[in-house]
Amino acid sequence: MFSKKSIRKSFLIQLIFSSAILIFIFSSVLYFYIEKSIYDEKKEELIHYAKNIANFKSVFSFEEAVSENFLSLNVEVIYLKKTMGDMDVYEITKDKKTYLTLIYPFKLKETSYLKITKDVTLTKKLLNKILHYIFIINIAGFLLVIIYAVMLSKMLVNPIKTLSQKLSNMNEHLIKPIDLNTLPQEFEPLGETINHLIARIQNFVKYQKELFIGTAHELKTPLAVIKLKNQVTLIKKRTPEEYIDALKTTNKTIDEMNIIVSNILNIGRQEGAQLDKPIEVDVIGILKQKADDFKLLAENEGKKLIMDFKPDGYMATLQVSLLNQIIQNFLQNALKFTPKDKSVLLRSQEGSYGLRIEVIDEGCGIDESVDLFALFKRQGNKSGVGLGLFLAKSAADALGAKISIKNRTDGVDGTVASLELNSKLSCILPRN
Repeated sequence: MFSKKSIRKSFLIQLIFSSAILIFIFSSVLYFYIEKSIYDEKKEELIHYAKNIANFKSVFSFEEAVSENFLSLNVEVIYLKKTMGDMDVYEITKDKKTYLTLIYPFKLKETSYLKITKDVTLTKKLLNKILHYIFIINIAGFLLVIIYAVMLSKMLVNPIKTLSQKLSNMNEHLIKPIDLNTLPQEFEPLGETINHLIARIQNFVKYQKELFIGTAHELKTPLAVIKLKNQVTLIKKRTPEEYIDALKTTNKTIDEMNIIVSNILNIGRQEGAQLDKPIEVDVIGILKQKADDFKLLAENEGKKLIMDFKPDGYMATLQVSLLNQIIQNFLQNALKFTPKDKSVLLRSQEGSYGLRIEVIDEGCGIDESVDLFALFKRQGNKSGVGLGLFLAKSAADALGAKISIKNRTDGVDGTVASLELNSKLSCILPRN
């Protein structure tokens, strides 16, 4: 079974590994620079001696410590079978001692050369000590890097722990936005996203409370009507027609209760539909299919449904059931409030935001100061529970779409219900 990936562990490994390589490279460069500088100095010293001897000058100047340099220096003349073009410097180790030797041209016609050998054992020991100290410093630096990496990784995950602690202490009654001023700049986008999610949760909890309160109120009223009607009917004996009238009133009230219960069930179904996997569909094709279904209904009621779809096709990745719910609610409300012999227009067109879908009716209009998307909000002279537009708004929010209802501005009474689908999730189909 694979272990979970840890950002902190990966950060620690990368920081330690990169720091170790950096320390190793820096130390190696430093040591080789020191070694080369010392050996270059010794080489220049041997060349200086060789030039003085070749020019028959004093080997040492008066300022030098003659005794010390002389004891570690060996000069001899050697003859080679063939002429060397240039001088040569090499290092040899003998009897646990290190010598630096210079072969320098003396008399080229006689193929004679100066062989100057200097004991550099002390210099070699000094370089070994320097290498030893650098190695110790590297180990100490590596340990400090590990400690620093651990502390830095803890500091980086502290904001995550703070966010996690704040979220774990929240419940549906104590949901508060996160103070972004307490977060580092790099974590502000995450904090904004969490605050947006918290706001959605708060709205959901508020809607749930309003739903429970509104449902209880809406169901209590028809129950009270049924009970009162039955009590009045039982006060004294009635004629069969009066009993039939009482039963009809009861049935009508029960039908209203069934509508309320059905709409409440639709809320539960919609929450389940929001979890459905989005699929790629042609929105224009869905609109045409839905228009064909409502066209017959409109004709039966003596009304006319007009269609105007642009472009010819529009692909989008979304939950089809949520889109159907919104379009169906728009068309139902438009046909409900549009008088006989009037028309309803269903049209689509491209906009700056994406695809704009509009349902335009010739009804009585609305009061734009009232939030019609709230729970159990009803307007107009037609019966209804007041949950349809609430469900449509919830579906639009789940789709990431914009929804609105406004009065017509072309001088005709009626409303314009619009839905705008985000173009980031959509693409235009090519014309046939």
